[in-house]
Amino acid sequence: MRIAAIDQGTTSTRCLLVDDAGQCALAGARRHARYHPQAGWVEHDPEELLRNIIALLESAGPVDAIAICNQGESCLAWDAQTRQPLSPVLVWQDARTATALAQMGEAAELRSKRISGLPLDPYFSASKLAWMIRNIPAVAAALEQGRLRLGTTDAFFLDRLCGTFATDWATASRTGLLDIESGQWSADLCALHGVPIHCLPEIRAVDAGFGAIQGIPVRVSIVDQQAALYGHQCRQRGDGKITFGTGAFFLALTGAQRLKPADLLPTIAWKKQDEAACYAIEGGVYDAGAALEWARRIGLYSALEELDQFEGPTAISRGIVFVPALSGLAAPYWDRHAAPLFIGMDHATERRDMIRAVLEGIAMLTAKLVATAAMSLPLGTSISIDGGLSQSRYFARFLASACQKTISVPSMYELSALGLASLCGLDISRMAGAITTHEPGRLVSQHDHAVFAEAIHRAGAWRSQLVARG
Repeated sequence: MRIAAIDQGTTSTRCLLVDDAGQCALAGARRHARYHPQAGWVEHDPEELLRNIIALLESAGPVDAIAICNQGESCLAWDAQTRQPLSPVLVWQDARTATALAQMGEAAELRSKRISGLPLDPYFSASKLAWMIRNIPAVAAALEQGRLRLGTTDAFFLDRLCGTFATDWATASRTGLLDIESGQWSADLCALHGVPIHCLPEIRAVDAGFGAIQGIPVRVSIVDQQAALYGHQCRQRGDGKITFGTGAFFLALTGAQRLKPADLLPTIAWKKQDEAACYAIEGGVYDAGAALEWARRIGLYSALEELDQFEGPTAISRGIVFVPALSGLAAPYWDRHAAPLFIGMDHATERRDMIRAVLEGIAMLTAKLVATAAMSLPLGTSISIDGGLSQSRYFARFLASACQKTISVPSMYELSALGLASLCGLDISRMAGAITTHEPGRLVSQHDHAVFAEAIHRAGAWRSQLVARG
């Protein structure tokens, strides 16, 4: 069997070819634009994403099956008859609904957490979908005419390519509209946000099948982070992984038991046919690769090789700290009004010190996710990581010390695509390649953690203070 595994991410779409002989190869990758029409707004062109998927499938050649993973919370509106988009894709980073959600009050927050497990945060799809209805006339008109479809990007791709208006349990659990216990859309939460429940897609098991593209079956569809969790071969309670892409996302399996952590999120890892749902806890950093992209754009570094060439004491041990909150702070802080912060520079501070502080800031935020998870769930001694930042040995060593966990880095870092292949039934155990491990060291002290916590405090709620003063 030869599978085209499509990983549709925030900055690019990638296609990995995987077969049952144990071979895997990248068929191609295509970048796409992100648009920022206003501060805090992040959008994609849905047609551009779709064109890239089609082009990659064409370049893949003959395959027996297709599997697709999606961005999760990113969502849009489209016409049920023409299947043409009525809105841009509002990306998971988009924060345009932060003020409206804050005004909904504590009772609404508690209701959301009780039913979906999720707080009221613009990260999730619910408030974005409601915003489209209120602010885009074509969306409101389609609703009035009974022609409106709403959903995450996977449902749009499947509807256009297969004629299948559906999503899976794991992706649905990222919307803020799912009853996480029953696996069905919650009428209560749809009413809370003003999202018409009849406009949402059918919810299916990850391996239930999602139609066909030019006769080739789409066997699997799931959110990208859960695909990566499966690709890291996390199967036991406490197994965890971190993916460093545009953001950084930590997930750890809780198995058949849904935990209710105070500051992280319960989520559905996957739901297979004829099996109970498997749960996980999740926490994210909004800006990981995005923070590095910003640092490169303003001239702090120019080549990826520079992210490994550091000597002497860490930046944070010298009091130079960066809080990577360009899109605010996610778990466990949930502060969309936080702002990025550089602090501790003096006349001797150089460009290299500042990019080092960016790397360390991403690692420190990620370590906080791991420490918070450990309060609710016994974690294993090792955490597997993938994504662009995993290729920086300095970053992986620093992260191991910050987490006090062994950090394992597979040489094959297309783990979301491998997870898709595994969910299709292929044996991927030999495909991850050599594993590099980084043991906990003494790069990060308890004092460093305290210094970073103080920097977080100073960055917190900064934008809300500016609004109040204005």
